[in-house]
Amino acid sequence: MDYAFYLKEFNTAIEVIPKEEFERCSLEVAIDIVLESAALKVYKPEWSGDLKSPLDATGRIFFSIWISDQSIKEGKVYYNIHALKVRTLKNYSISSRKFAQDFRNEFVKYQKDWPNVSVEYGPLTLMQGWVDLKIENLQENVQKLVRNFFKVSSIIDRVLAQYKKDKI
Repeated sequence: MDYAFYLKEFNTAIEVIPKEEFERCSLEVAIDIVLESAALKVYKPEWSGDLKSPLDATGRIFFSIWISDQSIKEGKVYYNIHALKVRTLKNYSISSRKFAQDFRNEFVKYQKDWPNVSVEYGPLTLMQGWVDLKIENLQENVQKLVRNFFKVSSIIDRVLAQYKKDKI
């Protein structure tokens, strides 16, 4: 797999999205090789158990787009939202199953905007889907998926707020 090519495609796609769009949602982006895949992750440090190292925290929530050797064979670009060990998030009293169900109950309003998406997963994968892997529109598809995530990232904030330990 040509990691450099796909990482460059992800970077070029993200450069087109104004930083203000990320800032408005308080989101950050990371592009790297993860688990033998070229991966793009969108996240908030606050959605992790470690603000200094949010991508490596035991508990964390993030949106991911990835391409691997397997996805290339399938002709697909995969995407998902992971909620890993949310019970370890500081300042929250929350179970993974309850968080996943609450998220999915709200996500259903946006589900039509996400191609080939399913929420029929365990609590660690809130949703997952795919788009066709076509080089000629890869950047456009990545931009569309990231902008779709901007629209649903507030669901994560709202659901987390319900479980905040010190809410007034």
